[in-house]
Parts: sequence; C-alpha cells; structure tokens
Amino acid sequence: MTESTFRALVITRDDNRKTHANFQDLTIDDLPESEVLVKIQYSSLNYKDGLAFTGSLPVVRKFPMVAGIDFVGTVAASDSDEYAVGDNVILTGWGVGQTHWGGYAGYARVPADYLVALPEGLSPQNAMAVGTAGFTAMMAVMALENHEITPDSGAIVVTGASGGTGSMAVALLSQLGYRVVASTGRDTLSDYLMSLGAQEIIGRFDAPSRPMGKEKWAGAVDSVGGDTLAAVLTEIQYGGSVAAFGLAGGSDLNTSVYPFILRGVNLLGIDSVMCPKPYRLNVWERVAQVMTDDLFAQIAQIEPLSNIEKLAQDILAGDVRGRVVIDVAK
Repeated sequence: MTESTFRALVITRDDNRKTHANFQDLTIDDLPESEVLVKIQYSSLNYKDGLAFTGSLPVVRKFPMVAGIDFVGTVAASDSDEYAVGDNVILTGWGVGQTHWGGYAGYARVPADYLVALPEGLSPQNAMAVGTAGFTAMMAVMALENHEITPDSGAIVVTGASGGTGSMAVALLSQLGYRVVASTGRDTLSDYLMSLGAQEIIGRFDAPSRPMGKEKWAGAVDSVGGDTLAAVLTEIQYGGSVAAFGLAGGSDLNTSVYPFILRGVNLLGIDSVMCPKPYRLNVWERVAQVMTDDLFAQIAQIEPLSNIEKLAQDILAGDVRGRVVIDVAK
C-alpha cells in the first residue's frame, strides 16, 4: 500500500449469490459520498460481523460492502457543522457494514447523524471494547431500570454470559449493584465471569417443559433467544422484565401467553441499530460512567484485522470470550 491507499475488508457476491470476503486496497475516492470522513483507529468483533464475513445469514444487503458494523476514529474531513477535523467520534448501528460501508477499513465516510462524540474519559480502545455489543448490553440494562427493576428487586440472570454482550451485561449490572447470575455452557470461564462481578454461575437453559416454572429472577438480559429465552420467561418473578436482543439460539420463540397474563412479565425488545441519537448519547454517557479500566482490561482483547477469518468462525461457534477489539491497521 502507499499513503494514498488504505486496506479494507470487502464483501462481494458472485453470480451464484455466494459471498466472498477479501482484503482490497482502496482510495478515499472509492468511499461512498457523505458528510464526514473518519480515519478509523479501531473496530470490534460482533456476532453480526461473523455472519457477514462467512455469509452464514444474509446480513449484508448491498454489494460490494466494506464490513464492520462499528468503529471509533478521528474526523479527517467534514461538511457538517456538528463535527470538526480532529474530533474523536464513535459509530455503532445504522446499517453500517450491511447497507453502508463500514469499519473494517482505514477510513469511512458517513452521515453526521450516524456519529456520536467520544465521551470524556473513554479511550478509543475502550470505546470499541464496548462497541455494538456493549452498547446493546447497556441499552438492555437501562430498559430494566426503566421498568423499575432495581438491585432490591432480586437476582438478574444473564444468558450467553461469556460472550461479548453477555460479559458486558454482567459487568454493568454488577457495577450498578445487582445480584448477577451468569448462565453459560462454558464451565472453564466461571472464574472470568466471577471476576466481572457474577455472584453465581449456572449452566445453559433447556427448552421449557411447562408453560410456567418456579419464579427465580427479577429480570433477565437475554443474548441467546430461541429456547433459552422461552425457558427464562417461565421463571421470571411477578412483574419482572426480560430485555432480549439475541438470536444465536434461534429466531423462533416457542412460548405461551401465561408468563405475560398471569405474572405480568414484560418482554423488552432491544434494538441498537436504529436507536435515536439523543438516546444514544445517554447510553454512551452511562457506559463511560459505569465501566472501569480494570473491567475493560478483563473483558477485552486486541486482535489484528488480518485475523478476521478465524475470529469470525470463532464467534459463530461461541468460542470468543468477552470483547474483541479490532486494530484495523494490522
């Protein structure tokens, strides 16, 4: 590469509708036209990135597509009054990496409305330790708070606890004073989850055998979906809430109305993609307030973008612990 080009991970589709992911050298002129040009420092690895890279599900909607659904970086050029050259900014959501070129590249050009300023006290590296997964986890925690689930309400169970969103949810809830029960199928990560603040470790949930089970949890953060979510719903206490955003366990939900009409359980859907900008700012400020450098050090690892093939396979197989920050320059 020369100084006039940068590397990007580009997903293409052939005439047989099979997708391919390859590194290409691009120029600034290759980027889609938009308001703000950002020199990217870091991106991160999310479940959706794994799907996009492997083509396991059709999450990419336009081709060619630069992959990477989030990034942090510095404004290199701007036609917006909101951001000036040198500003540090974060992007998550808005279909980036799916319908608009994303963060697995040296540069991105995006609308100003897609960006938020990097909160004070949050480093670029830690911002991507949060990334889309951690941002979604914070939204889930705030949704429980908004439905009056407090630390005094009882235990909160987190499913898929060893993954990116699950790990962040465990850490955030613990820092806020909740009793956190972490559900995972990876026994070897019990010490890791306890270090993040989990007070009890349990195995994975089986598909429910009855429409109602014993009331165990004041609330839940579910990153799995499928039978796991169905089982959790049967064990929520009266008036409790479940914040759900995952589908690693399947997109179908085989449940009954009983938890909702007999116990007043709330199922709270969490969408971080199209979250309005004012609320985004609130979420990022909360993350910056709650998380600590020590937690970030435990939860995150840095990997080069050149390792993305293996990382994508690992995250889809459930073999990634916590958060992976992607150094796009390596």
